[in-house]
Amino acid sequence: MFNKILVANRGEIALRVIRAAHELGVKAVAVYSEADRLAPHVLAADEAYLIGPPPSAQSYLRADVLIDVAKRCGAEAIHPGYGFLSERAPFIQAVRDAGLVFIGPSPDAVTAMGDKTAARARMIDAGVPVVPGTKEALRDAAEARTVAGEVGYPVLLKAAAGGGGKGMRVVMTEDEIERAFESAGNEAQAAFGDRSVYIEKYLVGPRHIEIQLLADRHGNTLHLGERECSIQRRHQKLIEEAPSAVLTPDERRAMGEMAVAAARAVNYEGAGTVECLYQDGEFYFLEMNTRIQVEHPVTELVTGVDLVQWQIRIAAGEAIPFTQDEITWEGHAIECRITSEDPANSFLPSTGRIGNLTLPSGPGVRWDGGIATGVEVGLFYDPMLAKLIVHGPTRLEAIDRMKRALLELRVEGVDTSVPFHLRVMDEADFRAGRLDIRYLENHEAELLGASVDEELIRAAALAAALLEEERRTQRSVSRPQASTSASGGSAWRNRAGWSRG
Repeated sequence: MFNKILVANRGEIALRVIRAAHELGVKAVAVYSEADRLAPHVLAADEAYLIGPPPSAQSYLRADVLIDVAKRCGAEAIHPGYGFLSERAPFIQAVRDAGLVFIGPSPDAVTAMGDKTAARARMIDAGVPVVPGTKEALRDAAEARTVAGEVGYPVLLKAAAGGGGKGMRVVMTEDEIERAFESAGNEAQAAFGDRSVYIEKYLVGPRHIEIQLLADRHGNTLHLGERECSIQRRHQKLIEEAPSAVLTPDERRAMGEMAVAAARAVNYEGAGTVECLYQDGEFYFLEMNTRIQVEHPVTELVTGVDLVQWQIRIAAGEAIPFTQDEITWEGHAIECRITSEDPANSFLPSTGRIGNLTLPSGPGVRWDGGIATGVEVGLFYDPMLAKLIVHGPTRLEAIDRMKRALLELRVEGVDTSVPFHLRVMDEADFRAGRLDIRYLENHEAELLGASVDEELIRAAALAAALLEEERRTQRSVSRPQASTSASGGSAWRNRAGWSRG
């Protein structure tokens, strides 16, 4: 096992990796920009080093600076988290060339899966089902028009060099294809430095389901089941859960075997995720994310496997000690991404200083946060502040637990996505598991209207609880041998712990 690792990231994922390292008895080194001097991940680390000004291009994306810090502080390995440099093959190679261990897959595996057209071709050769489309990048708009006509509209133009919704356009008719080809290419160039795009058949109304993988260098590759990620906005996930509400055990097994075959096709090592589209019992490979995912906690809660610890263990040379048959799934987990965005205003980013921060707690509640009171939220980085995750015996119990936890959560100083999440937890189709990637589009009016007044919701919940307590007390008093509670009677008279904020 390593003695010390450097975490080349920020926010909640940096804090998550630091905690995993500490539980393994490994020292963790943080890096930070000038905007993150007082960030929780900086304070939690054993050592912390300033790496530059706030813009990520001058700090968190400086591979040379990160490697230099790792060597100076005596770290043996670098954990990239997600985003930033986590899927940059040149960075991985530079880490290895410096005599350090990259906690993740090889540069060859990242390259193989990072080029989406090459990955599609490799998956086809491996017998993995893919959405109909091109195996290579399109040469020009004329070819895009020809191929789209062969595949059949609607089609999806996708950047070959990246993901996350960048360089992606849905094209419904032939009249739109040339304009979409140019705009997708321009966005891909800006995001990834490569304007190459390819075409896939656009499936109307599929579910977005992904499979979590673990693989070591000793030949062990296994899956940890699926996550449902269908609730998205502009191809960005908002809410995730595990397991999916619709997969049968046979479908889970088939999708898991497909994901394992995909990982083995590129000699994958570490934690990774195969993303799929699922519709009417059929599933198709979309892409492979060669890193830990934002939504990994829901898999951890239903399987009991610490994925981040196993990233570190595998990179240190350990073999996975359990088999596929020993992995079980218990209960249901849901994750809400808490972002500094206003859902009632087209998710416009919000900035400010975090004031009062009250975190939810209680059975089955987990908070993976990268903020604290006094932290300044700006526009330099992704707006995700934290992840609120719950686990319950059943899906409906998990939904109700999430609603309770969201009502307990207070983040003052910036607008957040909490009102949106509260509305989803009450929405009938969500509660029934009727989801697909058009969910937000189909429920936009009810989910993204005027903001939910959280104060009124809390006041109503408090009033209902107090009224029920008062009625219960009165019923007890009316019986001859009834006695007051140990807390001193009615909640109306004993309001410790209650607050209107």
